[in-house]
Amino acid sequence: MPSASELQQRAVDYARSGDFGPEALETNRELTRVAPTNEGAWTRLSRCYLESGLLDEATATLDAVLQLNPQNTIARSLQMEVTRRRSAAAGPVVKTRTRAPRTTSAPRTTAARPRASRGPVVGGFGRAEFVTLGQLAPPAAIEALGARVESLLLALNDGPFAARAVEARNRAGLSGARLFRRNTLRAPSPGQLRAFHQSVGWEPQLTVAFFAASTWGRDAMSVGIGFNPGAPRATNDDDDAADEAGEQHRQERLLATFEQFQQLIAGPWRGFLSQWMSGSGGFVQLGDQPPSTDLLPQAALGALIGCNDLRAAGWAFVGRWLFADRANDAEILADGRRLVTWTETSFSDLLPLWASLYRASSSAAQKPGAPTT
Repeated sequence: MPSASELQQRAVDYARSGDFGPEALETNRELTRVAPTNEGAWTRLSRCYLESGLLDEATATLDAVLQLNPQNTIARSLQMEVTRRRSAAAGPVVKTRTRAPRTTSAPRTTAARPRASRGPVVGGFGRAEFVTLGQLAPPAAIEALGARVESLLLALNDGPFAARAVEARNRAGLSGARLFRRNTLRAPSPGQLRAFHQSVGWEPQLTVAFFAASTWGRDAMSVGIGFNPGAPRATNDDDDAADEAGEQHRQERLLATFEQFQQLIAGPWRGFLSQWMSGSGGFVQLGDQPPSTDLLPQAALGALIGCNDLRAAGWAFVGRWLFADRANDAEILADGRRLVTWTETSFSDLLPLWASLYRASSSAAQKPGAPTT
């Protein structure tokens, strides 16, 4: 059997010649066995798996590299490439249909034909994606995972929930024909991705978020209603004073909307929301803390109702969660179709509460002395 130094030289020679085929793979795999702390061997092995199309093996090998050295930039770049190839593999396939030439003797059929889906093909969010989210800096995480999350949002746009939500916004005097837009994904902190519906700054946010265990303790996804005092304001004014006045109005309107939300969940909606949280995996999240999985629904809602300073908290949210360390949740996360259905159902469950809040906010805004957007 070759020594570690001989395997190392052979592996380096393969890499220098751009050969990441079966022989290079076996050489680097053997080298990792005899020299398990050799970063280069693990990195080259992951490249061999990647070029062979073995993306799961490449992901596992890159995990080993980053356990040895979390700052390994080559491994981080390869992680992004793995994610890109997964997204490409799950991407939509455009099919063209050749029409047969029509003749005068052939009768035209009027039978209904099944329509092919024209929506985006949604990939799941599995172990590889959560590892990528946890290892990459926020801008790189958006670059690597943005297309995958965006395909989920665009698929939701085609569902009945989105149409009803757009209608609720329009009735409140807000414009927009689509609920989610492209390029709305944000990474407010390491290990986190969050997307919001098309909105102005004071609105209760319909949000989809992903969290990596490296920062948040558990790989998770959330869907629900949130309030973000740090949301960018919607203004086209060039004058700084006008911008400042507009931001003040936005903040006042947002705080008023949150107070109305607290009144709703403290009163007529408390029983519904508590029961829904119990049966659907619902949890509250405040600020930069993980979801309150240690609190029963009534206690969690009490914490949300008792949040007296939204600006200081920075974020208030109630919604449904999936945790990748739960077998059933992991299956939903990994299956793009099931994930779309789960997200659509979660939002649909909360839509009546969200629409009630819009009606309450619109009524309050029409009262004399109420702040305007």
